[in-house]
Amino acid sequence: MNPQRIELHIRSIEQLFNPLDHSPLPERDLDAEAEQYIVGTARELDARQPLAIIVHLPERAAKHRAAKDIPLGLHHYFRYRSDQAALDLRELFRIGRRSLAIGLGVLVVAVIVNQAVRHYLSDSPIGGLIAEGFFILGWVANWRPLEIFLYDWWPIKRKRDLLAKLATTPVELLFEAEDGASTSSQDGTRASAPSDERERSKA
Repeated sequence: MNPQRIELHIRSIEQLFNPLDHSPLPERDLDAEAEQYIVGTARELDARQPLAIIVHLPERAAKHRAAKDIPLGLHHYFRYRSDQAALDLRELFRIGRRSLAIGLGVLVVAVIVNQAVRHYLSDSPIGGLIAEGFFILGWVANWRPLEIFLYDWWPIKRKRDLLAKLATTPVELLFEAEDGASTSSQDGTRASAPSDERERSKA
């Protein structure tokens, strides 16, 4: 099965990574534009199919000692971002559990007050309003935990899984001469271009 290709055209190795990060290349952060493009393209492709990242470079970059570290740098960065997303997910669930405990406590108190008001002020219109107000308050207090456990965690999980997939995606370097010829240096299996190939030239 041919992997879906994510193609980047850059003029230098430095263009791929954050110029403000002076860490050794395998540990350097990606350029924000490059990360946005890779992640955004991967998100649009079929999540069930394998991916391949193809980095097009000028032939002179093949002589650069850091060229061989590009696949490792990409994998290291996306693994780090995946770990961050996993931490965000755990933190969200921690907040959700705490919010749920508080919400259930408020709901129990609200139901007790609701029943007490209905019992002692059963003939008063104001008593009915107070009782309903506490009942509504009890459910409103549980809105946030319900939102977390029903909806909020899905996008973070999808992001974590996508970044984890990119952390193991084969990376191929294509060194291109001005006459259009190219040579390749790859991490993983070289892929042929499918019909949904995406290309990009970074300024």
